[in-house]
Amino acid sequence: METFCTTSDKIDNIIKSFNLTKTLFVSSIIIGEANIGKKSLAKHLFPNAPIVSGENQSEVEDALKNHDEIIITNFEKLSNHSNLSFDNKRVIATADYIGNQQKIDDMFAFIYEMPPLKERPKDIEYLKEIFIKEAKSVFMIDDNSINMDNIPLNLSKNSKSLKKSIFLYLFKHTLNEKEIQDVVYQYIHKNLDGNDGYRQYIQLYEKPLIKAGLNKFGSQLQLSQVLGINRNTLRKKIYEHSIN
Repeated sequence: METFCTTSDKIDNIIKSFNLTKTLFVSSIIIGEANIGKKSLAKHLFPNAPIVSGENQSEVEDALKNHDEIIITNFEKLSNHSNLSFDNKRVIATADYIGNQQKIDDMFAFIYEMPPLKERPKDIEYLKEIFIKEAKSVFMIDDNSINMDNIPLNLSKNSKSLKKSIFLYLFKHTLNEKEIQDVVYQYIHKNLDGNDGYRQYIQLYEKPLIKAGLNKFGSQLQLSQVLGINRNTLRKKIYEHSIN
């Protein structure tokens, strides 16, 4: 069975409603932003139902002919709703948005709106711990020296961007000097072109060097001494790289 954990009252209410009606041959749709757990919730509630995608019209039509209970993901991508019959079927659909409101009202007995991650702070923390554990396993991190409290979480694409921000954070904090050089090499090798390449790509080194130094020492004077350059030269580079 698909595991689905939440502390959201709104999602708990959706689960309770599904549990009350899951023995009935009625159709329901869960609507909400991409990557918020709609498909996982449907699989959790109906673990034996086959899953088909609205991206494939014929596959959906075949599933409706051969099964009494199905999960249709990406319902908004179906090309022809008129060919579908939900009579005596239990259909659980998911969609990122409502296309034709009247069509949705006609086809589904229950319409549920699932909140995005930004409205579910406790779920964010739960997923954060899962993704941190997964990232540590992928990058083979055994020590606890990396501060996990300061991870800049990106929720713009819900769980997808949340996971990416955690993986990137741990990736950047585990690179050694040789690996950093390899990353820069690959980037420059792919993009180097034009007539001013040196000035264009020197910022890959200078800008993070100066930003890190300012954050670490909090003083232009001290940083200029650490770097061994004139303070006026440092100020000029801060201006050139638009460092606040």
